[in-house]
Amino acid sequence: MLWMISFFNYADRSALFTLFPLLQREMHLSTVQLGLLGSAFAWMYGILGPFAGSLVDRVQRKKAVLGGLYLWSFIAASTALARSFGQLLAFMSAEGVGESIYYPASMSMISDYHDSQTRSRAMGLHQTSVYVGTVAGGFFAGLIGERFGWRWSFLVFGLLGMVLGLFLLRWLREPGRTAAMSEEGRSSLLPFLGVVVRTPAALLLLAGFCCANFVAMVLLSWMPKFLYDRFGLSVALAGLSATLFVQFASMAGSPSGGWLADYAQQKRPGGRILVQAGALFCGAPFILICSSTRSVVVLGAALTGWGLFKGIYDANIFAAMYDVIPASMRGSAAGVMNMVGWLGAGMAPVSIGLLASHVGLGAALGCTAVVYLMGSCVLFAASRLARHAAGASSAMTREWHHTPIQR
Repeated sequence: MLWMISFFNYADRSALFTLFPLLQREMHLSTVQLGLLGSAFAWMYGILGPFAGSLVDRVQRKKAVLGGLYLWSFIAASTALARSFGQLLAFMSAEGVGESIYYPASMSMISDYHDSQTRSRAMGLHQTSVYVGTVAGGFFAGLIGERFGWRWSFLVFGLLGMVLGLFLLRWLREPGRTAAMSEEGRSSLLPFLGVVVRTPAALLLLAGFCCANFVAMVLLSWMPKFLYDRFGLSVALAGLSATLFVQFASMAGSPSGGWLADYAQQKRPGGRILVQAGALFCGAPFILICSSTRSVVVLGAALTGWGLFKGIYDANIFAAMYDVIPASMRGSAAGVMNMVGWLGAGMAPVSIGLLASHVGLGAALGCTAVVYLMGSCVLFAASRLARHAAGASSAMTREWHHTPIQR
């Protein structure tokens, strides 16, 4: 059930980017204005992330999930009423409000069904909904937009989301909170921020997510237009091609990345983070190939390679953070991660649009490979810190057990 909600969460947001050519044609928007539409969503999504996460730690998560679904679906359907750039910008910002609560709530729910031995696999399977939703949103939004106009794309996705919410109102169930959660009490935002500041590995995980999400946002927002311009594809086919190879490769990478990370974490502390670092490092060359090739075959292969390693990283985004923070703060953790990741990613559409106006879209896309490498270095450091912290904790425990009691 969460998989289906997440599907519409990403289908709704990816619909916008496929429709860039149609919006540009009707409203005469510049590349910077198109980028601002994507950035407005990401910035609002990120700003509200910590508050949504703190709320999730305090309320019934089923209500939070379904309330968010109703809200963003209604806003998506209402986007069909937009008649100007300013109105579109307002609707994109409002949709970020509705979608901000879903991931903190859903990740908290899943973590109550799965401990550290299976958590990455469970979240990796849930993550496949992101890829299917992105592909479906990109393709069907383009298909509907070409035949009936871009407004119908938003209307259809919004209405379908509201119908899904009515079905799940009865069937979605709230899991019990973990024992650790019951013992520690429910978290608030400020105590969590204090824990993060005192946990270097958590700070580096936030930085790594910011780098990875920046590149993912570039892919989501600009790849359809890049293919439309360079290869002369139709709007629908460009939206499909920009998402199909990457997202379906990620569908293979995410479950396998979850399994690999669960195995690595059992072998050594910080193993889950090490898997993430390797995924970003291996994905960087494929970004360069995508941005420079003029061969459709090479492009498809590069997008597939990029998607595979992206999926390996994605499976462990929240599970890695849950290894280094208390169980009572999982909702707050997901919310703050969304804030940092999406505020950073929010710079991607507009900054790449601005850079593309000077050096071309292909060269601008290629520059994001450097961001992947930066994220990889940050995560390698986080893995070492997590390992050292676990070693120090074990040493202190052994010392405590062997210290004679003074009477």
